[in-house]
Amino acid sequence: MKYKFLLPLLFAGPVVAQTTIKQDAVIKQMNNEVSAQNIEAIVRKLVSFKTRHTLSDTTSKTTGIGAARNWIKAEYERYAVAADGRMKVEFDTFTQPAGGRIGKPTVLKNVLATLKGTNPNDTRVYIVTGHYDSRVNNVMDSASVAPGAVDDASGTAVSMELARVMSKRSFPATIIFMAVVGEEQGLNGSTNVAKRATAEKWNIDAVLNNDIVGNTLGMENGIKNNTNVRVFSEGVPSVAAKDSKALNALIGNGGENDSPSRQLARYVKEVAERYVSHLDVKMVYRRDRFLRGGDQTPFLQSGFTAVRFTEMNEDFTRQHQDIRKEKGIDYGDLPDFADYSYIQKVARMNLSVLANLASAPAQPQNVGVSTSGLTNKTTLKWEEPKGKKPAGYYILMRETISPYWEKKTFVTGNEYTSDYSKDNYFFAVQAVDAEGHESQAVYPKPVK
Repeated sequence: MKYKFLLPLLFAGPVVAQTTIKQDAVIKQMNNEVSAQNIEAIVRKLVSFKTRHTLSDTTSKTTGIGAARNWIKAEYERYAVAADGRMKVEFDTFTQPAGGRIGKPTVLKNVLATLKGTNPNDTRVYIVTGHYDSRVNNVMDSASVAPGAVDDASGTAVSMELARVMSKRSFPATIIFMAVVGEEQGLNGSTNVAKRATAEKWNIDAVLNNDIVGNTLGMENGIKNNTNVRVFSEGVPSVAAKDSKALNALIGNGGENDSPSRQLARYVKEVAERYVSHLDVKMVYRRDRFLRGGDQTPFLQSGFTAVRFTEMNEDFTRQHQDIRKEKGIDYGDLPDFADYSYIQKVARMNLSVLANLASAPAQPQNVGVSTSGLTNKTTLKWEEPKGKKPAGYYILMRETISPYWEKKTFVTGNEYTSDYSKDNYFFAVQAVDAEGHESQAVYPKPVK
């Protein structure tokens, strides 16, 4: 079911003409440059290292985690040439202490390619990531061949291909293209980046985690689905769950389904389907799948906004499997079974969202809904975002039972009163520039 975003909505008070919701020609061109052939070449190159187990060899130039990370860094550096000095490539190096799935203290390295924003007053950071490590049945087996084509060379390829395409352009905000290590051993790499981001006060506005985004054939049902992708988002924020006051405020405000990550998921669906043909983004109201986890979680637990992208139909005969044939079934995460046109589509989804966000004004600040008296109207108030000045704002509205924003109207100023009751509908506010790039939506807090 598609959005009803363009239905007219009547509000009390003056309304200026709604900006046109359209495709940005530059974003369309970047999407056209995303190549399924390049993505396949990246996946096959990563598989060629035999294993990328986090605890595998770091000295060989052709085999193991060390060779893989060196190649990824070199590729990012090659892409960075087109950025004329605006892209910095680095190893994020740390020592993971012994414990859990790490047998002894081990030096690990994430690979980060940071495309610096052009607006010195815009501190926003956007992250797209996949994990480059792999595994087989035994999570501690660092020697066996572990191709990891879909889990998660596919997600790493998304990050790398976007770096190649987007490094040629500039954006007001900063974008980090990331390949992290240690996901299979306990989310080690993403945990380190989240800690670093907290310590260094990165202003992270969104994290897009791509993990297992390359298979389109369902294991049990045999259904081939190359038009759907899942976006997992948490409802009650992880940080609110640790704070009884914040949790009670959330419940009292009816915001259990309006966390920042849930708003990001709605944003992904709207923008991705605006730009990518034959794509239906399925919102899943969970942080992740049963019995599994992903690199979005450490960011959520650190108070950042993050979602996870995963294919619609997973093939568990491929994931975390020793390569073998058993009872007529081929096991192992091999590159011949990935769907590279589908990964291309997922990459275009990521690019559309990143480019739209990084080009847009920041979120409006201190968004509130007036509760100073009993009324059947709704008064929203907010402050102008820092950085790029918006052309105006969208007032978003939906019924309380609706998963998506149903109506949006363009307004100016920093206060708006609607004839629709805040008791009967959910509202939000997002900033928009003259070209139609929207910020993320902000769910209002009660104010007197």
